[in-house]
Amino acid sequence: MAESTGPGAARADFDLALLSDPGTDRPGNEDACGHFIDGPQTALFVVADGIGGYEGGEIASRMAVDITIDGYRESPPAWGAAKRLQRAVQRANIEIHNRALVVPELRRMGTTLTAAVVEGGRLSAAHVGDCRLYLVRRGRISQLTKDHTVIAERVRMGLMSAARARNHPERSMLNRSLGHELIVSVDRLSMPLVQNDRLLLCSDGLYNVLQEHELEHLLRLDEAAAACKALIDAANARGTADNLTAAVFMMNGATPFAETGGGARWREWLRRLFSRRR
Repeated sequence: MAESTGPGAARADFDLALLSDPGTDRPGNEDACGHFIDGPQTALFVVADGIGGYEGGEIASRMAVDITIDGYRESPPAWGAAKRLQRAVQRANIEIHNRALVVPELRRMGTTLTAAVVEGGRLSAAHVGDCRLYLVRRGRISQLTKDHTVIAERVRMGLMSAARARNHPERSMLNRSLGHELIVSVDRLSMPLVQNDRLLLCSDGLYNVLQEHELEHLLRLDEAAAACKALIDAANARGTADNLTAAVFMMNGATPFAETGGGARWREWLRRLFSRRR
């Protein structure tokens, strides 16, 4: 049964919803998600996928989400969204690492984590692991984050095709995660959004089952909560063997970054970025 990990948040400027589900073949859920609304123009949303056995993975992912949200909320707004998010993720990593050191039963625990903040129409994201952040703009879906897995690294190096990687038995073997080292390397992303952009932040249980064109099609729904449910239901209909989590953000209001003038430069920047990730 699907479980919402927090109410959706509808504002004049945006619509946000999150949904997590054990899937069709797991007794428990090692995914976690959460969000924080900081005023009418700012939203933080986070997805994590735990590793290290059911108990350890569940604890690690929940810690990662909660500590990231708390760290962001407690940091000075003067730092700006990107710095606040980076510091919050590093704090989560340290606390998970320390917990694993002192509790023998949790010594193998760790988690992926992807967190995104939209503030005044600008996206800032922090990413470790293989959850994914997608952007849908004008009917085109593009992956913004890079998977930190052994197989994805082989694809980037030209040693394996993307088609073969999709069904490779070791496709979820991580080479970077929260909790295993005291300091973790965090990928950061910052870019402007424009009106009608849609963001999907999801765990690998979702994108390993649904193709990108299917994700884009389901994100055409008018409400974020409806899109989340449609994504989870579609994946479960395929009989997914993993937990499923989706966070959908819809930029409903106008932003300062409308695609006029400098927007052409951003379109070219995005085109180059997306072509490199194929």
